[in-house]
Amino acid sequence: MSQQRVKIFGNIPKLPARWALIIVPFILSCLMSGIISFINMLRNLGWFEGFLALWFHNWMISWAIAFPIVVTLLPFVRRFTGLLVDMHDVQPPKK
Repeated sequence: MSQQRVKIFGNIPKLPARWALIIVPFILSCLMSGIISFINMLRNLGWFEGFLALWFHNWMISWAIAFPIVVTLLPFVRRFTGLLVDMHDVQPPKK
């Protein structure tokens, strides 16, 4: 008998745990590039009519660059973090 997967909403199943390696950088790069591009545009140009459309356009360009960079650099950042942080006290997540 096959086990039914947990749903996100409706009929869409949650992704398997192995997808977290790509979903975390996806969400993180999206949030970071969006917030930073919004703040930079607001500081440099101020609020004006059409701001959100221009910001969204610029955000998508920023994100298209940020996501591959985050995915590429994440293994190096994790390794470097391991040099700075004692990970022996970290408990593995309970299943």
